[in-house]
Amino acid sequence: MNKTNVNNKSGSANNLIFGIRPVLEALEDGIPLERVFLVKGSSNESHRKIAGLSKKHGIPLKLVPQEKLQRLTRKNHQGVVAFTSPVEFHHLEGLIPQLFESGKLPFLLMLDGVTDVRNFGAIARSAECFGVDAIIIGMNHSAPINGEAIKSSAGALLKVPVCRSNDLVRSADSLIQSGIACVASTEKALSNFRQSNYTGPVCLVMGAEDEGIQPALLERCDLHVGIPMYGKTESLNVSVSAGILLSEIAHQRNS
Repeated sequence: MNKTNVNNKSGSANNLIFGIRPVLEALEDGIPLERVFLVKGSSNESHRKIAGLSKKHGIPLKLVPQEKLQRLTRKNHQGVVAFTSPVEFHHLEGLIPQLFESGKLPFLLMLDGVTDVRNFGAIARSAECFGVDAIIIGMNHSAPINGEAIKSSAGALLKVPVCRSNDLVRSADSLIQSGIACVASTEKALSNFRQSNYTGPVCLVMGAEDEGIQPALLERCDLHVGIPMYGKTESLNVSVSAGILLSEIAHQRNS
């Protein structure tokens, strides 16, 4: 890789890669990439190849105006910029059978639309502490896994597998077909989270603070649970909610 086209950001675990050849080499060599930015409206054959490889490897691809790329780097980016990832992403379809074959009852966490980096890092920290086997995030509308996320997770993101999904609803269907119950955390739930049984294969689904879990995904979930509130504040921070729920699930599974 051309070292002059890699910009090490101070204090960040991510590297900015720019230029057609360096990005193509990263894709062809299987280097974990957080996301790829490609100039909008290009008919360049190399750009089409980069788009195809990004899709093949399940890497988020964004078509952006030239001005966006110029804000990322003022050097000769040739219409393409990518960020390397500090973590290697796992394939959910391959991970689930491995967990069952190892004798585990999978304990998973799915995050739908959690875009705040610090919240994401804090949730990952709780997930690793309470024994979550993998975190599932969407390809888009998810917090970037960068240096700040790693720091907020206290390094937990380097320990717990992370899976990216093109379609969280489809992934939930796959989990259910594999015998894994999907449990949705929602403020509208009538069921107290402590009244449910989590001792079997389970996937806790958490949504963004503002919009919650998308309706189609919420509909797929086997169980909806809520955390009772006794004060005047209407809701908890999503990372706090995740910590409470993960703690209860872990407690039941290890009792």
